[in-house]
Amino acid sequence: MGWRLTLRPYVLIVPALLLTCGILYPFGLGLYYTLFDFSASKPQPDMVRFENYTTVFTQEAFWNSAWVTVLYAVGAALVETVLGVAVALLLHRSSLLGRILEKILILPLMIAPVIAAIIWKLMLQPSVGVVNYLLRPFGLGGVQWTDTPTGALLSSIAVDVWVYTPFVAILALAGLRSLPTSPFEAAAVDGAGWWYTFRRLTLPMLWPYVLVAVIFRFMDSLKVFDIIYALTEGGPGDSTVVLQIRAYLEAIRFQRYSFGISYTIVLWAVVYLAAMVLVKHLGKIQRRAAEVT
Repeated sequence: MGWRLTLRPYVLIVPALLLTCGILYPFGLGLYYTLFDFSASKPQPDMVRFENYTTVFTQEAFWNSAWVTVLYAVGAALVETVLGVAVALLLHRSSLLGRILEKILILPLMIAPVIAAIIWKLMLQPSVGVVNYLLRPFGLGGVQWTDTPTGALLSSIAVDVWVYTPFVAILALAGLRSLPTSPFEAAAVDGAGWWYTFRRLTLPMLWPYVLVAVIFRFMDSLKVFDIIYALTEGGPGDSTVVLQIRAYLEAIRFQRYSFGISYTIVLWAVVYLAAMVLVKHLGKIQRRAAEVT
């Protein structure tokens, strides 16, 4: 019996160890490949050390993709956070309509993002799309939603918002339902209004939940591929070519494998640093929320 208790911690750690190896091995292999100039035209590559990274950072295409990625991630995360919290506040009020809407809210999350993007691509067609058909009585029909650089980026963000706002709303709603009631009861006794209660009590205590949603959505938006590729394929031109799509184009379409992997490593570094900053900020927000309660 004693040897079983001794071995139990080591047995329990085996799945985590296997998962870690399954993640680190392909990552390390990809990192190793970036030190070569492996491509379809050069199956026997030479070691170029950090030349791929130097080329990445000196390309105008990289900085354009980085700027588009930041615009997309910030825009999507910001809109989804505001709308998600607003929807959660509406659903927090107990009513029959709120309970019905709460069940409908998860429907976009049940659709694969690439399928949602294809559906919206058809709906946004200038001539036969249902969106322009509904807007035509208001004199807004015939809008080229995805045929202009600005329209394509905004349309991609709108699809992302449609798919993932329910995720933020569900997290915010869970946070609202877990808040202590005593501070709100004391505020009601003191005659505090809705706006004062929201600004001084609800929002400070809700911030940790909101920031968790922001971290998830911002990280995921930095790595977006499916929605943009299904909706615009990075066009028109390179107006919606985010870093993930740029890596795909370099590695798969142009068959410059090592160079394409270098893009993914750079993107990983960006996501990792952003996550570290946000998680550190989350700790501060949690301490402030504890002081409010």
